[in-house]
This record gives sequence, C-alpha cells and structure tokens, in this order.
Amino acid sequence: MSKHWYDQQTIYQIYPKSFNDSNHDGIGDIPGITAKVPYLKQLGVTTLWLNPIYQSPQVDNGYDVSDYYQVDPSLGTMADVETLIKVVHEHGMHLIFDFVLNHTSDQHPWFQQAVADPHSKYRDYYLWQDPAADGGRPNNWGSFFGGSVWDKDPAGGDQYYFHLFDKRMPDLNWTNPAVQQAMRDVAEFWVEKGIDGLRLDAFIHLAKADFRQMYPSQSGDSTPIISDMFYAHLPKVHQYLHDFVAAIKANHPETYIVGEASSADPHLMVDYTTPGTDECDQVITFRTFADDNSNDDPSFSDMFQPRPMDVTAYKQHTVGIQAALADTSLPTLYWNNHDMARVATRYGDANYPKQSAKALATALYLQRGTPIIYYGEELGLTNIRYQKLADFEDQTVPTFVKSAQAAGKTMPEIMTMLNKTHKMAGRGPMQWDSSTYHGFSDHLPWKHGQTDQMNAADEIDDEDSIYNYYRQLLQLKRQAPFTDGQFIMLGSNDQLFTYLIDDGTEQAAIICNLSSEMQRYTLPFAGDATLLAQGGASCTERQVTLPAWSSIVVSPRTTVSA
Repeated sequence: MSKHWYDQQTIYQIYPKSFNDSNHDGIGDIPGITAKVPYLKQLGVTTLWLNPIYQSPQVDNGYDVSDYYQVDPSLGTMADVETLIKVVHEHGMHLIFDFVLNHTSDQHPWFQQAVADPHSKYRDYYLWQDPAADGGRPNNWGSFFGGSVWDKDPAGGDQYYFHLFDKRMPDLNWTNPAVQQAMRDVAEFWVEKGIDGLRLDAFIHLAKADFRQMYPSQSGDSTPIISDMFYAHLPKVHQYLHDFVAAIKANHPETYIVGEASSADPHLMVDYTTPGTDECDQVITFRTFADDNSNDDPSFSDMFQPRPMDVTAYKQHTVGIQAALADTSLPTLYWNNHDMARVATRYGDANYPKQSAKALATALYLQRGTPIIYYGEELGLTNIRYQKLADFEDQTVPTFVKSAQAAGKTMPEIMTMLNKTHKMAGRGPMQWDSSTYHGFSDHLPWKHGQTDQMNAADEIDDEDSIYNYYRQLLQLKRQAPFTDGQFIMLGSNDQLFTYLIDDGTEQAAIICNLSSEMQRYTLPFAGDATLLAQGGASCTERQVTLPAWSSIVVSPRTTVSA
C-alpha cells in the first residue's frame, strides 16, 4: 500500500526554455509554465519536474549554475517561482526541481574566488591536481563532453582543475565538509520555498578515485578515455548521498528524492533506493533502452546512427529492473527526456504515427512504476529538424561529421542522422496551436527548425488523438490493479510486448504490438472486459488480434492467482 504521496504519481518533465514563452522573447519562462498548469491538470499528471531554473551562463542550458539562490533572469523572477509553487499546489499537484550538485559554473563566485586566490577556502571547494611528471595533465581520464577532464588553472598556475562535463563546469570537491553543507543549505532553501522534491543530477559522480591512476590503453598514450570506473558509483557516493538526503528529510520527511543514476544496473538501483537508508526514493537509469545495432554502417562512427528498438533486449532489461526492484522501490518509467531524441522519432513508426505512439505508451506506463512524460510526448511530438551543425551545441558532433564524410556521406544525409538521434533535436518548442511558432511564442523561438504539425489545441478536440489516449491511459493507471500491482512478463515473440499486472485481487493483461505486421496472441485467461484498446486491437475469449502498432488492456473473466 502507498505510504507517501510520491508512491502514486505521474511526473511531467518540463524543459523551461522550450515550454511556453509569456514575455515575447522566444524563450520559455516560469510564468509561461504557470499559465499551462490547468492543461497539465487536465492531462492527468500529478507532479511537474522542471529542468534547472537557477542563474546560469547557459553553457549547458542551466546545468552550469552560477547562483543557486537566484532564478535565471531569462526565465523570470523569484516572485514568479513563488506564484508557480502556489498555483501548482492549488491544483492539487506537486513540483520538483532539478538539483545540480556535482559541479557549478566557472562563473560561480566559489570558483571565481578559488582561481583568484589559491589560498582561499574556496580553492578546496573544487578538485585541483598538480601536473604529471612530464608537466602534462594528471591522467588520461576523458570528459563526457569530449577531451580531457583536466584543464589548466585559468589564472595561469601550474595546477589543473577537474571537470567531468564542459570545461566551464568544474566539479565540486565532495570530500570537503564545507561543500557538503553548502549544498544541503541550497536544497533546504528551495524546500522551504515549498517545492516538493528534487531530481539529483549526476549524483553518481560525486566520488572520484585516486587521480594518480591512468586508464590502461593499448597504445599507452595519454589520449583521454571515458573512464567510468574512476568517477561513477564509487562507494563514497552512498555516504555523500545519505548525509545529504537525511539532512533534508529530518526537517521535511515527505520530500521526494529521485536520482539520475544514468549508468546504474538493477542491483545498483536497489542499492540507491533501499528503504531506511536515506538515499533516493527512486532512480532514473538510462539502461532500460535497447537499440538494434545490427544494421549499423561500420564504415563510420556509430555515435549518431539511427537505430530501431531491439524489442527482445528491451523486454530483458525491463524484466531485470522489475524483478530487482519488486520489493524495494518503484521503477521510473520513461521513453524520453532532455538527454535523448524524442520517442516518436527514435522508436515510433512514421507510417503509423498515432498507433505507434499509443502502443509505446501502453507498453510502458501501465507497468509497476512511476511514469515520467516528457513535455509534448502526449502529442506525439517529434524531433525538431535543424539546418545548421551549430544548433546541436555539441563538441562531439564535428568528430562524427568528419567520420561520416570520410565514409562518403553527404551533409544532408548527416544532418538527417543527427536530427533523428541528437538530444538537442528533442528540445524544440512545445506546440500549443497552429499559429506561427505553434503558439509557443510570437517571437522566433530560441531553438527553431522544421517541425511536424501536431499541436495541443487540435488534439484536445480530437477524440482519437494521442493526447486523449494519454488522458485515458493515465486515468487507468490510477485504478486497481495498476496502483499497487506486481509486474509479470508474459512470453511472446519479438514483435510483442506482453505482461500482467496483478495486485492479488485484480489483474489485467497488457498486450502491445510493436511492429507494422498483424499479430495474434493467446491470453493466459479468458478475457472478460476490454479496459483500453487502440489501433483496432480486439479480444474474443482468449484470442487477441492486433493490427499494426495496436494495443489492448484486458481483465480476466475470473481472477486467477499468479
């Protein structure tokens, strides 16, 4: 049974710059979000998650924070945030903020002081290291944003500072108790403001290994290499996380903590969410997805080559997570977020856009767990299509382009691949209506390119729309057995995604065709009632017929114990 408000919720992720522009500058803002709270309530979501809104130079779109206590002027004011919190709560909903605790902007006063005065207490707020014996970088660890994790002291000193992401985003030194306290103070400030939870960005990287270690490479040279074992999931992370969360929950026990554990396997997910440890209530892992790379072109980099879903491997990942977390915590259920391409572009079928969007939603969101819907997903929103490489704002893109060109690919072909796979193509403006700029703004949006024509106004009025299907699906999610039921994977071929949800009293079968071919399936029981169906799926007794990308949810004639 549910113990906390966050045990039964549906989260809606908002990328603030791309959601709704209220002040006519082409950038989404806080008042724009407030204006759309009734829309979100009507959709059926219960919790809003905002990507970072803190003051920032916007090198990484807000994940480079220069002042945790201020709202970025491009997004609004503190008064705007207070109004948003009030309106969200008046609608019976909750609000969680992204919290960046692994690093800051290089424009943060702490780092500015650390650079200006090597003897300042703030020098130890960051990670500094002397050069290697040859005068070069301390080791060959690679940054997630390309190149080395090390950059020279901006003041011209001999030391290097550590940055796991962009060089303008130095990592904090979590071995320093003053850093730990400072970040607890920031979190406490916002929880006191009235937010209901935090999404902990990149928390798995808070602890680092001994900097004297080199990652072994065949060439033996110093070319930077991504070295996750040195800066992800190290044991000290648990201590830092526990101390941080316990301090918040001591005063605010109902604060919801969801951690971004991007590379966590099921066992690590259990470790981070075990009740009583004061770590995370839930975690988000990227290891749920499974791409079919069998048709990759080996003649150039695979970094941005489009791939369909490997349905069988995806089912295997799902089973592993569901089995591991069955008695521990709720999985997070999501198809897309700001760090990846949109699901309609990545896994949807352009020949069956409505049906594929609905089938994918059905396959995922009725599972045991918490749905996290990315803004516009409920419309079937697709990736924006950029015209310039600079729009991707990614240091790794030129390397991919060079590789693809060497293999004979043309620039239009390369742009098509990037627009189908790149995370920035998934951050286009929300499409509210059919007017210029889709009602997002009356000004050219901060991110713009070619878009497909779906929009919220049209879909609200269309009974058969993806939007209205999401509404039905989320209503069903709030009913038994989906509120407290266990997940049981059923056997099926590699085009079908089939499972039971069973709460011990009621159960339902969810049968989804994730292909463009007609499928048939035999239920483990005689169907009594169709709870939800789309795409022409039907059930007669135990026999389910599934046209392309259709899905059906069926309850049994008599309840059968699992």
